[in-house]
Amino acid sequence: MPKLRLGINIDHIATVRNARNRDSAAAPDLLRGAQAALKGGADGITFHLREDRRHVLDADVKRLRAHIKAPINLEIAATEEMKNIALFVRPHAVCLVPERRKEVTTEGGVNVVKGGKKLAGIVNQLAASGIRVSLFINPDAAQVLAAWTSGAAAIELHTGAYALARGASQKRELKRLQWAARQAHKLGMEVHAGHGLTYDNVTPIAAISEIVELNIGHFLIGEALFTGLTAAVRGMRQRMNKARKV
Repeated sequence: MPKLRLGINIDHIATVRNARNRDSAAAPDLLRGAQAALKGGADGITFHLREDRRHVLDADVKRLRAHIKAPINLEIAATEEMKNIALFVRPHAVCLVPERRKEVTTEGGVNVVKGGKKLAGIVNQLAASGIRVSLFINPDAAQVLAAWTSGAAAIELHTGAYALARGASQKRELKRLQWAARQAHKLGMEVHAGHGLTYDNVTPIAAISEIVELNIGHFLIGEALFTGLTAAVRGMRQRMNKARKV
């Protein structure tokens, strides 16, 4: 199998910074974090500009875009404001995700079936500007088909249910992810995955041959408190390569 790409989500470096100072130049520095992740074997940097700006700020987006040469994956809600920011910043990729104000973190995939026309319009505008667009979805047949119909180049499968499950339930969730990855691949879309992945649960996901990219954040930022971010990312890369027999 080909080498699996690894995107590192640096949102929670901003969470720590914002506890003291909501300034893109304050410590801990997101740019330094991105550079450390790339040194550890990351292929790209992911961050989520939320509508409430709870962690990453607009100034962070501009600064990271100006100084990072590696691919940037900007996660945003499917709103006019966020679409316009993406069109101005022009990242390598945009992942459209759902948002709810009271959630601690993203709790599920975007409902492409329900929001088809609106999503398709945003997908088409972003794609026309040269941005690769993915939709963050649950591993569900109707959502996979709707994502393909929208014109998105890729999907990112939400692995949260798999990460939270144990035993037989986790095996069932893994099968759902395997099936969805196969279906999306057959339709000609790139398949990515992420949410809740750790050293302990990443191997079965990394072994799904149709998946070409994982996006991982919270666990690695936490692990970095003890080992440093470069070492934490390197540990994840090693596990991914082993799963792929690279």
